[in-house]
Amino acid sequence: MKTEKEKMLSGEYYLANDPELLAERTNCKRLLHKLNVTEYVVGEGTRKVLAELIPNAPANLYIEPPFHCDYGYNITCGDNVYFNVNCVVLDVMPVTIGSNVFCAPGVQIYTATHPLNAEFRRSKENAEPITIGDDCWIGGGAIICPGVSIGSGCVIGAGAVVTKDIPANSLAVGNPAKVIRKLNEEPEEK
Repeated sequence: MKTEKEKMLSGEYYLANDPELLAERTNCKRLLHKLNVTEYVVGEGTRKVLAELIPNAPANLYIEPPFHCDYGYNITCGDNVYFNVNCVVLDVMPVTIGSNVFCAPGVQIYTATHPLNAEFRRSKENAEPITIGDDCWIGGGAIICPGVSIGSGCVIGAGAVVTKDIPANSLAVGNPAKVIRKLNEEPEEK
C-alpha cells in the first residue's frame, strides 16, 4: 500500500493532512521563516538556508525574500535562476526549472490542483508537474497552472495565466495565456 507522500508524488489523489506531509510542510515553513525574516538580507546565511530548503538547486540560485513554497525538495533548478520578491511555488509535485530563468515579482507556480466534485475535494487533492525550459523570463504576477510545460527561450507576459503548454521561443500573454508571436533567436538591437 502506498503512503500518502508516494501518492502525492505520483499525481494520485492523496490526503494533504497526512502526518508525514504535515511534518514536512512544517519543516519547510521553519526554513521559510529563516529565509523571509531572519536571513532577509541576502548573504551567506541565506545560501545555507536555500541549500537546505531547495536541495535540488545549485548554489547560484538567487531568491529575493519573501518567498513561499510547500516542500522545497520538489523544486529543481539549473544555473542562474532568479526569483524576485513575493514568488510562490506550490511544489506538491516536481517543478523543474532550466538555467537562466528569471521570475519577476509575484510569479506563482502551482502544481497543486483539486477535484471538481465538492464532497471529494473536502478530503483529497492531487497535483501535476510543471517544467520551465532554459532562458525564460516570467513576467510579474504571472501564474503557471498545474501540468504546464514552458519551452526554452520563452517570455511570459506580466499577469499572464498559463493554462496550456507554451512552445519554445514564444511570447505568451493574457488570461488565458496565448502565444502572440515567435521570438527571434538573434539579439535585439537598440
